[in-house]
Amino acid sequence: MKQGQGMLLLYSLKNPCFPEYVFSSESGIMCLDFHNDYPYLMAVGFYDGSVAIYNLKKATSQPTYNSSTSSGKHMEPVWQVKWQSNDLCNNLNFFSVSSDGRIVSWTLIKNKLVHTDIIKLSVEGTAVQWPERLQLQMFGCGTSFDFHKKIDYLFLVGTEEGKIYKCSKYYSRQFLDVFEAHHMAVDSVRWNPYHLKVFISCSSDWTVKIWDHTIKTPMFVYDLSCAVGDVAWSPYSSTVFAAVTADGKAHVFDLSINKYEALCTQQVVTKKKNKLTHIQFNPVYPVIIVGDEQGHVISLKLSPNLRKMPKEKKGQKVKKGPEVEIAKLEKLLNLVREPEGKAEE
Repeated sequence: MKQGQGMLLLYSLKNPCFPEYVFSSESGIMCLDFHNDYPYLMAVGFYDGSVAIYNLKKATSQPTYNSSTSSGKHMEPVWQVKWQSNDLCNNLNFFSVSSDGRIVSWTLIKNKLVHTDIIKLSVEGTAVQWPERLQLQMFGCGTSFDFHKKIDYLFLVGTEEGKIYKCSKYYSRQFLDVFEAHHMAVDSVRWNPYHLKVFISCSSDWTVKIWDHTIKTPMFVYDLSCAVGDVAWSPYSSTVFAAVTADGKAHVFDLSINKYEALCTQQVVTKKKNKLTHIQFNPVYPVIIVGDEQGHVISLKLSPNLRKMPKEKKGQKVKKGPEVEIAKLEKLLNLVREPEGKAEE
């Protein structure tokens, strides 16, 4: 509760000087997500552990729906919220992840948010023995999550302990898999928008790692020499991703051009007083936005050499589309995957 008041601002790139919408809140805002089908609806997570839905169509500065202690709000800050497809009764719902170790589903029924605990992150082997034979189970701290683009029940959860859990919406008692991913907190985890097996993670341990979710060791590891606050896949290429680090730099990689280092590393803010915390690609235009610790949002345009497309040869049409993007990344993964015979040995 020390963080005090929060603010939710919505900007247009046409007018960066003044926001289109302004909402103030009693607690700091940690995360938000627009609904795909109803973009005027926003799910928001707060520092005090509560979640809310704002409706931009309504002329009010207060959220339309809000969670409370009695309705199952989190006990720690909410780090991420994500809208899901409607449930069987066609009710709107979204998920939230928090430091209290709970992954919660929030369903909008009539005029209230109804919560369901999907999973609790337990830290293996950390049941503390107390006098009188009491055991206290320690819970893991969730920091980020992402849902699979095609397999509706499958999602990943990153934790403060450095583990990544592969979970199912249908199993609340057990994980599908656990990746010993990082030595420090997992700051972000993201499925690739094209390849159904691939995800990326970044951590305060300075690394970005690319994984095949069927293999327990990473395919690619990048050391960025500083804590990595966020990572994002590009929407236009399966092999392009960007990351931001605590020294104020933004890094853009394209694995199909260079598998070993970034195509571009740019100083965005001065590192002595500030650090970058978030990065996101625009889904249509070659623009990325970066957030920093001082409350600034910086928009950057990707230069043409950072978004190179295959050149058309005379008389030949360059193939485009999801299949081409999947094949491009699969070709790179095959270079680093162990042959089946060796893996069995």
